[in-house]
Amino acid sequence: MSARQAEPTGLEIAVVGMAGRFPGADSVGRFWENVVDGGERLTSFTAEDAIAAGVAPDEARRPDYRHVHGVLDGVEYFDNVLFGYTPRDAALLDPQQRIFLECAWAALENAGYAPRAERASVGVYASASQNAYLLGNLLRSPGALANTGPQELLLATEKDMLAARVSYHLDLRGPSLSVQSSCSSSLVAVHMACQALIAGECELALAGGVTVHVPQYEGYRHTPGSVFSSSGHCLPFDAEADGTVFGNGVGAVVLKPLADALADRDTVHAVILGSAVNNDGARKVGFTAPGVDGQIAVVRAAHRVAGVHPRTISYVETHGTGTSLGDPIEFQALTEAFGTEGTPCTLGTLKAQIGHLSGAAGVAGLIKTVLALKHRVLPPSRHFSRPNPDIDLDSGRFRLLGEATPWPQDTGRRRAAVSSFGIGGTNAHMVLEEPPPPPPRSRGGREREVLTLSAREDERLLEVAARLREHLLAHPETELADVAATLQSGRAPQRRRATVTCTDLGSAVAALAAVRPPAADARDRGVVFMFPGQGTQRVGMGRDLYETEETFRTWIDAADNRLDFDLRGLLYDGDPAENARALERTGRTQPALFAVEHALAQVWLELGITPRAMIGHSLGEYVAATVAGCFDFATALDLVAARARLMQEQPPGAMLAVGLPVDEVRPVLDGGIAVAAVNGPDLCVVSGPLPAVEALEKELRSAGTTCRRLHTSHAFHSPMMEAVAAPFEAMLRKAVLRPPQIPFVSNLTGDWIRPEEAADPAYWVRHLLAPVRFHEGVGRLLAGPASVFLEVGPGATLRTLAGRGGDDHVLLGGLPDPEREGPGGDYLARTAGRLWAAGASVDWGRWRRGTWSRIPLPTYPFGRRRHWVEPAPGAELGLAVTAARPQEPQPVRPRSSGPEPAGATEPAVGPSDIVLRIWRELLGIDDVGLDDDFFELGGHSLLATRIIARVTEATGVELPGDALYSAPTPRELVALVERSGSSPGGEADPETVAELVAEIAELSPEEVEDWLRRES
Repeated sequence: MSARQAEPTGLEIAVVGMAGRFPGADSVGRFWENVVDGGERLTSFTAEDAIAAGVAPDEARRPDYRHVHGVLDGVEYFDNVLFGYTPRDAALLDPQQRIFLECAWAALENAGYAPRAERASVGVYASASQNAYLLGNLLRSPGALANTGPQELLLATEKDMLAARVSYHLDLRGPSLSVQSSCSSSLVAVHMACQALIAGECELALAGGVTVHVPQYEGYRHTPGSVFSSSGHCLPFDAEADGTVFGNGVGAVVLKPLADALADRDTVHAVILGSAVNNDGARKVGFTAPGVDGQIAVVRAAHRVAGVHPRTISYVETHGTGTSLGDPIEFQALTEAFGTEGTPCTLGTLKAQIGHLSGAAGVAGLIKTVLALKHRVLPPSRHFSRPNPDIDLDSGRFRLLGEATPWPQDTGRRRAAVSSFGIGGTNAHMVLEEPPPPPPRSRGGREREVLTLSAREDERLLEVAARLREHLLAHPETELADVAATLQSGRAPQRRRATVTCTDLGSAVAALAAVRPPAADARDRGVVFMFPGQGTQRVGMGRDLYETEETFRTWIDAADNRLDFDLRGLLYDGDPAENARALERTGRTQPALFAVEHALAQVWLELGITPRAMIGHSLGEYVAATVAGCFDFATALDLVAARARLMQEQPPGAMLAVGLPVDEVRPVLDGGIAVAAVNGPDLCVVSGPLPAVEALEKELRSAGTTCRRLHTSHAFHSPMMEAVAAPFEAMLRKAVLRPPQIPFVSNLTGDWIRPEEAADPAYWVRHLLAPVRFHEGVGRLLAGPASVFLEVGPGATLRTLAGRGGDDHVLLGGLPDPEREGPGGDYLARTAGRLWAAGASVDWGRWRRGTWSRIPLPTYPFGRRRHWVEPAPGAELGLAVTAARPQEPQPVRPRSSGPEPAGATEPAVGPSDIVLRIWRELLGIDDVGLDDDFFELGGHSLLATRIIARVTEATGVELPGDALYSAPTPRELVALVERSGSSPGGEADPETVAELVAEIAELSPEEVEDWLRRES
């Protein structure tokens, strides 16, 4: 085996995701384009720009002042809604933490893992630079912190909170450490993340760093011999180099043990073979100076850990600050650690393009190197013209390229390294390798896939669809199964949802162009199964499912093997017209319908759709009872088949749907006709002998009443079925009946079935004869929690009978007519998508077939808004944090729907005015209404405590500290204030006082003393 192709150590770490924003690049993709171009992305500006940013005019106009910085666009903006911050809290939060939150979210999505939904243990290792926003903006803006407590300010501005904040907002449960080692912080954070993965402390790790210095249009004064460049350019290893230029940026990578990443079919961008961290100690000229011995040691240590010889490494992304002291020391250390033997090794110099990103510099260099390995391109250093005189490029392996160059492959896989050195002497070095080829895959996916899209807001949802569409157009080689699986498992479901069903990339692109916002938010909706009864049967019902779904086919085959007729032939083979006539016979209809509905229910159960409740219509209740566990499948099928045979043996009859309330129908019934079902407020079904039903139909039609004859051969749920009762009861008494494990609503009562009813044979006999009280039953369900009502069977009869459902409920129909059923699982895909879009929990892991890979797809389009505190011109630095004593109550009106009437006077200050004013002040939201929810507005526990304290002081009413958890809206809080005591200046209720006095009078002196002692 060659020196380049070493045996795996088991310590390899895969880079499976990354995200970043850098000067001139709002994404990793644009960043790579800039790297390949090689041009400088620093921003030059004028003295007037600097003065406008807050630099003193005399300073900005000095001849030695350099107006240049690596500017990061949009640092004032943040998606506070997604992360649950009020505008006030968002404006206080360190912009570095805001930007890193978004970057961490994007990195996880890029890796194909869902923020807030990942079950694996995910560690966070992150670094941030000094909070310049606190010093330059918040503390220089009088009044900005007037309503901010010291603890709130600490939590919003302290960089120690960075990693923990990410873990909280993304719900990540692994180790969470903020890492600080000055300029090397972010690469040290990546090193620590690798160590944690190797030690088994987490299964996945997110690591990176951020630097945001504000104001961004603040340059620097050049002093000879300082770290700052005299030219305003950073020129690493060049003869003209005399200093660096600083910039802002953020980057994060997602890491996973290589063996696990390959087994889970993650996209591996590069492999970290090993890394090392050390410190120079005192072996250097000063605390801020670099140390050659420490750098040599850390590079050699990383090579040992990686198990590679340095001659196999052909690219090094250097620390490369462009200082006259630092560059020669770094070059000397690299030369001694790498040696002079081997193929040429290219040096990378990212700081020449985007400046020194301080705490984010290391991860920026790492991302650049990962991209170079991924694209197999050696990046250029276009700034370089001739070497620093203290650097010997001619006699060694190292070189700098003027143009991007294809990366040659000598033997084995390409290898690279990254260095990052911090002021104070903490050094980090990391060795990487290009990824191995992915494992072979079998043909995966379904014939029809479901693409799941979601966002917090409609505008974002449409952007999610547009970005995905553009991505698929740009990458026609993408596997549709990978796209679907990555969206299903790698995105956090949000309240505005849409789904796309498609068979290939072309149909996906077309469908994505037609995405529209949903009519209602997705909510935490349970699912209600509705099983239709006789009359909905069709030849061919479920044919597509029989052909494509193993679970459906298994249960249909099981039914076919148990029945005394050819169920499969009746449904799916032979002459359709002849089969339709056979299916009209009750002895065939009911077992066939039961088998199809039960098989369909099993498909949904397999996909994780477990109903919170069920309802069946007549025969459908047998399916509900079977799913609930009252019958086992064989018993239920035997009973249904026997019941159907007994019914078939009875004299023929007829059933008529009548468009009148049942109370208006009953008086006109005679001749043995009975009410068979009540399906709606103005819809019932009557059942009886054919001549009597025909006569009634004629009479009702002549009176202008809408009627419709049902396609049945017998008069079900009528006295004409009485002869069935005795033999059927005898069969029931031989069967094992059990209480339900899933609640369902009874046709007999229109209410929840009681356990003893479900296990009583007499119940099922009465069920045979009595009317179906479907309207009452579905009304009971509609009055319950928000749900998705799913018709589990052919047609949409029950969905129609259930009505619109209102805002809380979503109603979905069942199997379409076979003539209109789309190919390739169209019904199942569309319905699974609609269930998910409504808020039901679909187990997409069970939905998927074959092998699939997590792939990089467009990440969430953040809905950023400006949240920024501007410093006051000329304001001195000063701590403005106070305990913020409440102001005197001022009248505050709730949101009004119209103009104030002429001559209106200021209203009296009451609890509503006080509560609304305090909420608006502390939340920083001007239009808080009486019914707005504190936590949905971005409130948190610290703010809740302060609001309650303010309300208590302003009203004089003592409230519990957790009052906002039980009364989260202003209206509820006002009601709590009024219940808990009088408003300011009010008097105690005389009746309450009288009741209290009467209670005290009944107590003995000892009891009174004991009560007083407890109350004190």
